[in-house]
Amino acid sequence: MKKKPDYGNDSISSLKGEDRVRKRPGVIFGSDGIDGCEHSFFEILSNSIDEAREGFGNVIRVTRFSDGSICVKDYGRGIPMEYNTEEERYNWELVFCELYAGGKYNNAAGGDYEYSLGLNGLGACATQYASEYMDVAVKRDGAIYELHFEKGKNVGGLKKTEASFYKTGTEIKWKPDLEVFTDINIPLDYYLDVLKKQAVINEGVEFILYDEPSKETYRFLYQNGLEDYLKEINEDKNFTNVTIFEHETRGRDREDKPEYKLKFKMAFCFNNYVSRIEYYHNSSFLEYGGSPDRAVKSGFLTAIDRYLRNNNLYRKDEKKIMFSDIEDSLVLVVNSFSTSTSYENQTKKSIQNKFIQEAMTDFLKEKLEIYFIENKMEADKIAAQVLANKRSRETAEKTRVDVRKKLSGNVDLNNRIEKFVNCRSKDVDRRELYIVEGDSALGACKLGRDARFQAIIPVRGKILNCLKADYGKIFNSDIITDLLKVLGCGVEIKTKHSEGMSTFDIEKLRWSKIIICTDADVDGFQIRTLILTMLYRLVPTLIEEKKVFIAESPLYEITTGKNTYFAYSDKEKTDILKKIKGKYKIQRSKGLGENQPDMMWQTTMNPETRRLIQVMPEDIQETKEKFELLLGDNLSGRKLHIAEEGHKYLDMIDLS
Repeated sequence: MKKKPDYGNDSISSLKGEDRVRKRPGVIFGSDGIDGCEHSFFEILSNSIDEAREGFGNVIRVTRFSDGSICVKDYGRGIPMEYNTEEERYNWELVFCELYAGGKYNNAAGGDYEYSLGLNGLGACATQYASEYMDVAVKRDGAIYELHFEKGKNVGGLKKTEASFYKTGTEIKWKPDLEVFTDINIPLDYYLDVLKKQAVINEGVEFILYDEPSKETYRFLYQNGLEDYLKEINEDKNFTNVTIFEHETRGRDREDKPEYKLKFKMAFCFNNYVSRIEYYHNSSFLEYGGSPDRAVKSGFLTAIDRYLRNNNLYRKDEKKIMFSDIEDSLVLVVNSFSTSTSYENQTKKSIQNKFIQEAMTDFLKEKLEIYFIENKMEADKIAAQVLANKRSRETAEKTRVDVRKKLSGNVDLNNRIEKFVNCRSKDVDRRELYIVEGDSALGACKLGRDARFQAIIPVRGKILNCLKADYGKIFNSDIITDLLKVLGCGVEIKTKHSEGMSTFDIEKLRWSKIIICTDADVDGFQIRTLILTMLYRLVPTLIEEKKVFIAESPLYEITTGKNTYFAYSDKEKTDILKKIKGKYKIQRSKGLGENQPDMMWQTTMNPETRRLIQVMPEDIQETKEKFELLLGDNLSGRKLHIAEEGHKYLDMIDLS
């Protein structure tokens, strides 16, 4: 074994200059992947936003270039670039070459940026260090200042040109470095999402994005901020009006900590069609919430529960509501600002200020109580909907428990599933399950199969239409629960009020292929469709993972001498007849139950000769619409479809 070098006093080293970011980008940006690259853009954008919010410039322009480079231009005061006598260095060096240097450390005492998104003095410098190149142009003090950086180092120093111009501002163009990030191709959707969110919470500031690859320009402007945004989300489907709460206060996170300012604005309403909750602090989207999220949950839950109890709206011995019952119908955006902020980390996706949480909670409880008193009709609507959500959730949870009881445990497939015929192989990658139509088909397939890897389960008659039946009826059907037990992978139930109900685990699926095998007639097609509908509603992942197949049955059996041919369509029948010399006998294929075992093997079960149609997931939406048209509650739509398309299928109906 090779001896390791001594771990001594000279073993400790420190990263210096640009290496502090270039070699460890995840420390600053949270990741060295595309997420970190995206955050580096947001750091530059943040500085322009802070300027606009302080009242300097109301337009921010972003350009996404085809080569992955980015440009952000604002019309603010412009970054100070000249010599700083306090620090005895040029300001451009402090901003772009020094971590933990900036103009936002004195916010609580009324500094240049009272409520800033930028906070730690890291963003501009860290992004410069992580760039292949960066060009900076600043207009202020009657001059244009220009800088050029390459891989974290300044090239050429500061260039200053005396000039006259209409507007001050800062323009920064840079290209994230592939030596730092594993991916620099920030998708267009990211820019659209971020700029829209920033326009919402910075009312009156216009964000303009030019996308060079598509030559498209996108503009985001919300003159009335949250109010306009909630109207856009609701699409006039909210059943309560949009309500705005605003508040300003002061406080501290601990007795020995300095006092700071807090202001926030909340806009909310209730909607049966959409639900959305978003938190922003100092313009940063709080993906993980933190203090505001805890305040909203406590405030709404306390106020609505109190209203239900005070108005005797709970049933006797009924459990109290949960926040998820409120959240299902709540549309709410909280936009807060503070002069001191405890972000969870540099990526600013959560805040942990104790005072902010307490202040928001107390304010929300008080304001909601007054709101319910002053708006009795809306309060009653909210109460009724929240209770409906709660009772729906409880019903769904009961269904989930019942389903798990039915589908749980190690099922003895041979003895406990009626008429199920198992195979011998334990190799899941080889095992196939044939779902056949009735007992007669079971007999024919059983004799015609390869018992080593082919299993069979019959469906007795037409199963429930799972698009129309409720879950209670579905899981009381022995045919359906037996089939789910045989599949072994559990069940997915996806409804608005049943998140978390799924017991589905594709790793527990016992089969490599699920093959639907029915007669080639109208009844067979309907049974096939009902089975597909059941799989689509209860275990759609099996379709998405391409585990479901249809065994194609021949329409015609053609014999001539010692030869037998099978035709799966009228065209195939015509082609076969053209090749036959002499006499032949042709007959329409019988039902599966009347087929001889050797014919079943050759046409339906032999992997070498059978024809399987794979049920593809490419257009799930179209499949859903077709199922719901043919099997759902749209009677007028189904009648119109039959009138327009039914003539194509008359030859399948026995009119004799």
